[in-house]
Amino acid sequence: MGELVRRGTVVAPAPPADLVAAPGYGARRMYQAYLAAWSRHVDPVLTGPQFAVLSAIRAYPESDQSSLAGAVALDTSTMADVCRRMERRGLIERTESPRDARRKILSLTGDGAAALAEVTRRTRRLDAELLAAVPEDRRAEIAGLLNTLGSHWEAVAERTSLPDNG
Repeated sequence: MGELVRRGTVVAPAPPADLVAAPGYGARRMYQAYLAAWSRHVDPVLTGPQFAVLSAIRAYPESDQSSLAGAVALDTSTMADVCRRMERRGLIERTESPRDARRKILSLTGDGAAALAEVTRRTRRLDAELLAAVPEDRRAEIAGLLNTLGSHWEAVAERTSLPDNG
């Protein structure tokens, strides 16, 4: 049976053991906490996906929008929406590819480069704090493990069915 946890004057039930044992529950909790921490400590307007796109444009200048979508783990439709919003804010420019008018080439504007520099500084501070509970010599390993799990979970999401384990 679950325990009750006192939060101020309210006693709330603790999460059930089977829920705590589920990796999706832990991932969702971490993601919710990450979004809250990002908004409070990094930027309440620029989102994590927008930061990822700005970082990818800096790393791969003059790349097209569709190619960068995979690099930042966004589907092409979401990538297009994110890029339109950032273009309206003056953070990026989208121009037609000289080889294919359907492709949009992305580049940072001066404002986009400045925003990226500032948000990168804040993001690194947040990253350090988020991993503060992990010994320093294991932080790269943990980040790698999270990315390995992310890749695996993306592959599982693409499957049409799961094996019957039982």
